[in-house]
Amino acid sequence: MIQKENNKINTDQAWRQLYARLEQDGLLPQETTAKPFGLPVMRRWAAIVSILCISTVTVLFLQDKYGGNHAELLTLHNEKGAVTLVKTFEDGSIVYLADNTRLQYPEHFAREKREVILSGNALFDVAGNKERPFMIETESIRIEVTGTAFNIQSAGHLPFELTVERGEVKVIHKKNGESLHVKEGETILLSNNRLKVEQTDKNKRFTGIKQIRFKDETLGNILRVINKNESDLILQTTSSLENRQLTATFNNEAPETIAELICAVFNLQWKKENNVLLIFEP
Repeated sequence: MIQKENNKINTDQAWRQLYARLEQDGLLPQETTAKPFGLPVMRRWAAIVSILCISTVTVLFLQDKYGGNHAELLTLHNEKGAVTLVKTFEDGSIVYLADNTRLQYPEHFAREKREVILSGNALFDVAGNKERPFMIETESIRIEVTGTAFNIQSAGHLPFELTVERGEVKVIHKKNGESLHVKEGETILLSNNRLKVEQTDKNKRFTGIKQIRFKDETLGNILRVINKNESDLILQTTSSLENRQLTATFNNEAPETIAELICAVFNLQWKKENNVLLIFEP
């Protein structure tokens, strides 16, 4: 616990100083309207580092409302109006939480399965493991996958909808036991208490996320998420720095600016070697 706390850092003062310099030099982007929530496929990321207090992580020692027997769960809550919140699990799977969304998950997945509980809208990019399926519980639907990417709409005021970007997903109606498999390019809907599969409308395909946030996430996980969506330059750091924890927002800026902001927060340096931006201790 002591080592973990020592790895955390207050970014507020460092960000104010760097923001002022970037603003003076005219290097900050103009504000734009964020695109709808969807798959992060944009070529460039923003990098505005700040302290964020609107996301909460708590531990629950009770039975969840969907009937599962989960003795100990962490809860990650992204509040209404907040930008997309990103969480990387211990197995390397990544979830992008839309605003007004709650995710419950164990500190460590069980040996035989990886199970989480979702209330709201989210995008999952699940690490492949056929022997250890990834299971998502919503109020009316159970989702089972071994490795894929898909977008879930499960907010209470909207009908359930799931769109597969990559791989295949098994969807089970918890009330009547109906189950269907959904493949890449397909969308499954819950309508009149029945599941229906159709081809994904091109106008509903995933769009880029302009802003994303990380809450007490390790530097190694942050860089891995950014690199999944940046094809031109790769951000790397040394193994000794990967466990540094950071709370940050990234907002449509170049990888070089991301590297500079991270270095300002942790008092580090970076250098470019071919297509790699390496962050290291001086």
